[in-house]
Amino acid sequence: MEQDPNPSSTTATIADPATDRAVRRALAEHGRLTVDAWDVASIADLYALGLTSHATVNVMLAVESDLDVEFPDSVLNRSTFASVESITAAAELAS
Repeated sequence: MEQDPNPSSTTATIADPATDRAVRRALAEHGRLTVDAWDVASIADLYALGLTSHATVNVMLAVESDLDVEFPDSVLNRSTFASVESITAAAELAS
């Protein structure tokens, strides 16, 4: 069997569990999702699950406060907050 010369192309990025918990906690408390934030797949579209622009701001502020980070202006866009995975990646980038 031939190995992939670029293993990162098939390997999922594993988020820091503490960051993932902080993001899910913020979503549970402020996201107003139609489903339980703790059960959402990391790549699920949060906007399709009820996340609004107002709730996005509250989620962002909660994550920043919980992790003592500040999201850089360069990541403040809709796609950053579209999934648990993307929020987690941005929070880890900000740390």
